[in-house]
Amino acid sequence: MIRRIVSGAIQENFFKKKAILLLGPRQVGKTTLLRQLAETGSSGVLYLNCDEPDVREDLQNTTSTALRVLLGDKQVVFIDEAQRVPGIGLTLKLLVDQFPDVQVIATGSSALELAGGVQESLAGRKFEYHLYPLSTAEMVAHTSRRDEQRLLEQRLIYGLYPEIVNHPAESARRLLELVDGTLYKDALALQDVRKPAVLQKLLVALALQVGSEISYYELGQTVGTDPVTVERYITLLEQSYVLFQVGALSRNLRNELKKSKKVYFYDNGIRNALIKNFNPLALRNDSGALWENFMISERIKFNHYAGLRPNYYFWRTHAQQEIDWIEEANGQLLAIEFKWNAKAKARIPNTFLQAYPDATPVGITPENYLQFLI
Repeated sequence: MIRRIVSGAIQENFFKKKAILLLGPRQVGKTTLLRQLAETGSSGVLYLNCDEPDVREDLQNTTSTALRVLLGDKQVVFIDEAQRVPGIGLTLKLLVDQFPDVQVIATGSSALELAGGVQESLAGRKFEYHLYPLSTAEMVAHTSRRDEQRLLEQRLIYGLYPEIVNHPAESARRLLELVDGTLYKDALALQDVRKPAVLQKLLVALALQVGSEISYYELGQTVGTDPVTVERYITLLEQSYVLFQVGALSRNLRNELKKSKKVYFYDNGIRNALIKNFNPLALRNDSGALWENFMISERIKFNHYAGLRPNYYFWRTHAQQEIDWIEEANGQLLAIEFKWNAKAKARIPNTFLQAYPDATPVGITPENYLQFLI
């Protein structure tokens, strides 16, 4: 069993009269992790799977009396896929307020309904955590630095979903099944998505442009819809933890890009499954993009689990000068260039250094990447 970094922090907050929420995409191990934690040292666990209609009915528009009957003498109530219950926020509030000695744990794979319905109801009553696909730090702790360095190309192509890591010989088939079976499920359920085919085309188009600046208008032309729909669908995909957008840093120079965005995927394997390309790096022309996406998604995991919340940007000017990744924390800028070719020298443009003289430049290659992620 690969130990998840966040498990210790979650366990420390058991029985503190607050609900524990664990958010993240499907199939990253939320259920496995919380069932392990819930069953540690407690014989009274009530497991409620909200994929089941009768469970949703029990939890929707309920009362404290009905909840008392449902709980019985259980010490822990584990509500899986809680976002599927309309008004789940009020139910969770009732559980926390009326049953202070019961530990409430809820998982959700879509941020909009779970977080949106819970923020007001559970203000001051919750601990919230995010779980991503396995991180490089977790894998190094499970295996070793040497093993992860040897498996780097595997990670760049197939990613770090637990099922993929545990079944490397079946990675391609399982990734394709994951994309077809669950990737769109939450985005389609979040709102009235009237054009699921457009959503799928959009995902493929975004996968082909990973690490590049995107245009809602041009994407709309490509997939056959309007820019407003493109923006809404990308937001849904963000809320389903499939991908994320990064904006441009623009403060000091007149010719800095101001409103541009880039898109990255939380997992390289998902990205490659969308374009159905699992070729080895020697046969690809997107190795640099894969390296950039991998390093950025891993860095986000590292910062999140370390309790760090920097602002993220890229930087580019109209003159095509650019920096891959910028982190801003406590007024300090970290300017990072990712180079898949270890012999290629990372260069931070002098224009940037003159405009932001206090920034710290960093070059990341396969030779030094682990120190950036663990």
